[in-house]
This record gives sequence, C-alpha cells and structure tokens, in this order.
Amino acid sequence: MFSQHLQQLREKLAEYDIDVAIITDDDSVYYYSGYYDYLHMEFGRPTLLIVPCAGESMLITPSIDLNMALGNAEVDRVEAWNDGLGNEWREHIPAQLKGASRIALEPGQMPPLVRAYIDSLVEPASLADITPVVAEMRMIKSPRELQLARHAGQVANAMMDAGREAIAADVAEYEVALATSRAGTRKSAELLRQHYGDSEMSPNTHFLQIMASGEDIVKTHHRASNRVMAHGEPVFLCFCGMTNFHKFKLGFDRTFWIGEIRDDSQREIYQIALDSQAAALAELRPGVLAQEVHAAYAEVIRSAGYDYPFRCGRGTGFSFLEKPQLVAGDKTRLQPNMVLAVDGSVSSGSYRAQVGDSFILTEDGYEPITAHPKSIEDVIIH
Repeated sequence: MFSQHLQQLREKLAEYDIDVAIITDDDSVYYYSGYYDYLHMEFGRPTLLIVPCAGESMLITPSIDLNMALGNAEVDRVEAWNDGLGNEWREHIPAQLKGASRIALEPGQMPPLVRAYIDSLVEPASLADITPVVAEMRMIKSPRELQLARHAGQVANAMMDAGREAIAADVAEYEVALATSRAGTRKSAELLRQHYGDSEMSPNTHFLQIMASGEDIVKTHHRASNRVMAHGEPVFLCFCGMTNFHKFKLGFDRTFWIGEIRDDSQREIYQIALDSQAAALAELRPGVLAQEVHAAYAEVIRSAGYDYPFRCGRGTGFSFLEKPQLVAGDKTRLQPNMVLAVDGSVSSGSYRAQVGDSFILTEDGYEPITAHPKSIEDVIIH
C-alpha cells in the first residue's frame, strides 16, 4: 500500500513538473512510507520524507528511532541524525535539493524550524505547494485503506457498546472512558491478530475520551471527568479521536439519557438532530457536491429555528480531517471510495444533541461503517 502511494506521488510530481517534494506532515509521511513516530516536533525532532521525481526516496529520522524506521519505512534510504551532532537533520537536505528547479512543500504543515532552513537554501520562486496534490491523493481510498476503515468501524462499535453499557446513575464519567478504552483495545488486538499479523502496531486506544453529561452537555469537546452522572441526565459520547485503528480515523457520536427524558424540549431537539443527519444522508452519493450535503443538513436545523450549524461532516483517513469537508463553500464533487463522517446536531442554550456516523461512498450510494441504535427510545438507557 505505502510503496504504491509513493509511486503515485512520483507520477504526480512528473505531471506537475516538480523535481522533488519534502513531506513533513506526520500523517502524510505515514501515508507514503508506512513510518510513524511518537516524538517529531513535540520533542523538537523533525522527521522528513524527501521524494524526488526521479531518484531515491529518503526518510530523515532521529537516530533514537532509527531501528523503527529501518523496520517499517518503505523507502529507498533512511538517514539518521542525532541531537547536537554536526548539522543534525539538515545534513542531507542540500544534496537532495541540488539542481532542483521546482521544490514542493506542505507550507501549512511544515514546522517553522524546517521551513526557515529550506528558505535559506533555495529561492522563493522555486517553491511550490504540494498540499492540494497530497490532499487529492489521500481523498480516494485504496482497497487496503477501505479494509482499515471497516475494521476501524468495528473498533468504534465495540467502544460505543461498552460506553453505553457503562453509563448509569451514580457512575463517574471516567469509568465510562475506562470501559470504552478497554473494549476498543481488545477489539483492535483481535483484528490485528486475525488480519494483519502485526505485532508492532499497538492495539491500545489513546486520546482522552470526549464525553459530557448533565449541564455540561453543551460543552462539545468536554473530556471525561470525575463528575458523577445522575438519573434523567443526558450523556454525550464522541469517538472522533479514539477510533484510530492502525492509524485510520473515523467519526462516531451518540447522545443518550439515563433512565428517562425529563425535559421534553431535549426530546424535540434530539429529533431535529436525527432529522438533520437523515437529510444529509439523503444527499450523500457520488456526483453530489460536498456543500450540497451540508446544505440539506443545515436547512433542517435552521428551518426549526436554530442557529447556523457547524460543518455537517468531513473526510477521514490517516488524519482526523481530510478533504473534502461537508460545509458551505466546499465544491468538491463526491466520488466512490471516499470515507466521510456525517453528523446531525443541534445546539441550544442549555442542551445540545449530536449523532454522527462514518460511511464509505459506493458507486451508487454509501456503506455505513459505524452502527449503534439512534432512535429516541433506543438511546434511553434503562
């Protein structure tokens, strides 16, 4: 998969008359090479993938991670550098750029430290933006990526089931987070053993659980806390950061109530959220513009008297946010083999409801890859 992506990038470079590309976004480095690390710029240690149109691809990585790179990176050369020795990560770059007339970067993803060095080596007129090319390539998933998406959906479903089971009166939010993490990790481990033979890719879920209960329900990205839930309260669970199987990400959300719905206005708002997602899904198919899906969703919400909503959804893959976005102004025409998260949501002053799932676009519609009941009666936990 990774070597195929790398070859496709070389073909794009030739098509756009680019001599060499410097890839620095973590997820794009993985997409093209199969290599990832846990340090990168958080620890001040750049990792760079240099891909010439013709010639050897090179991964430049900290020496502390050299063994991982040698074991995982599907590139022609790996060059390591060490803290404080010589010119560190800069050492091999000038030779790779020598004689290049057009050099492509990811300006929005390149660390300022690296960009400053590149700018010291080349004239601004020789630089090009490779970001649109990379985004377009990553938008359409290969069969291998679609398999990862489906397995990520199984992990997400296991987490949602476990989270629902753990929600109860007199239970702290963090207990729900522990339950979802255990369930996701176990499902991931099972899938890795059965389908990938992969002992290096960690099955452990990570990312702080997004959830909110009671009056905190209006805090969209609230993290699981010590708060103890009570009977009659709404509870929101979001797995957009935790459905990360084999580095493939999805979107998945549900809103629940513990025991009963005490406030009828919450019931009405939740139904609008359901209707808005249904309206979006009625438009979701190849050939439709991304903004048209958002428009159908937004019309339901605004016609019910609520404020203009945030985007209806987004592309996902090895990044949490990929092209296209289901939002006003995005005129990307949807195509088969895109993976999209599609939400329904409504916010008021004291309550917000959200329901979201992920889908693979097919030749004539879509395939759901997350699943959990979402009718009003189904999300009341008895």
